[in-house]
Amino acid sequence: MKIAFQMDPIGDVNINADSSFRLAEEAQARGHELFFYTPDHLAYQEGRITARGYDFTVQRVQGDHAQFGEEREVDLADFDVVWLRQDPPFDMHYITSTHLLDRLKGTTLVVNDPFWVRNYPEKLLVLDFPDLTPPTTIARDLSTIKAFKAKHGDVILKPLYGNGGAGVFRLDANDRNLTSLHELFTGFSREPLIVQKFLPAVSKGDKRVILVDGEPVGAINRVPAEGETRSNMHVGGRPEKVGLTERDLEICAAIGPLLKEKGQIFVGIDVIGDYLTEINVTSPTGIQELERFDGENIAGKIWEAIEARRG
Repeated sequence: MKIAFQMDPIGDVNINADSSFRLAEEAQARGHELFFYTPDHLAYQEGRITARGYDFTVQRVQGDHAQFGEEREVDLADFDVVWLRQDPPFDMHYITSTHLLDRLKGTTLVVNDPFWVRNYPEKLLVLDFPDLTPPTTIARDLSTIKAFKAKHGDVILKPLYGNGGAGVFRLDANDRNLTSLHELFTGFSREPLIVQKFLPAVSKGDKRVILVDGEPVGAINRVPAEGETRSNMHVGGRPEKVGLTERDLEICAAIGPLLKEKGQIFVGIDVIGDYLTEINVTSPTGIQELERFDGENIAGKIWEAIEARRG
């Protein structure tokens, strides 16, 4: 198959952690042809969805892990699969790219399905499953956020469309910074904030469960660094081997059919204790860590699901 990756610059990735690199590596091993472009070079041109980028190959040599051909413009309708893999923030630039890629429907398989990536961003899809999630409020209005904090005491405050743990704050019952943080966030963004009841179980880790076409294939536990609330690996969280509990399987059984139906082939959910906190569909990570812990070819499972959909 001909495969295009829409992602951030691949030359900058950590080849031992980046899931997009691992997906490209596995695609190459399966005989597929690879093309790379950044979202800045995606375009609509008189009825065609085009991209300017490079044919490429990969090898597991950090710093020399991607070799590129000459820059060229392609019609993405000529490709079998396009991977939507750039990282958030989930801003209008990101949303516009989903609108453009959505116009490939019927000719090219876009993974994950851009229509539902746009309509199911990570911190909003969980609202469909209130029995699985901690108490949550989404608001820009300070009085609403204050009332939620007064009710629950110890809360996590974070930007609604952020990623990687950036801008995440824990505000305990004695904290006096809520108003200042609200001023800070609303001073540079028009977006609401999301507030959730703090879950003490996070000290034991924030579990990343990977689902392929709606089915769980394994999990890793991300343990916060000492003195840190956030467990994201981007900010120093330590990955650990972990199994799936009955509660994890219950959560996956509840959300999996919807993910499969909506074309969300590669999804990473976050579970703290017994609670689902996020359903990551934009650019989930964790493949390489899971493969090292469990000894399974998770990237291969993802490609098998894609190849099955392409027939």
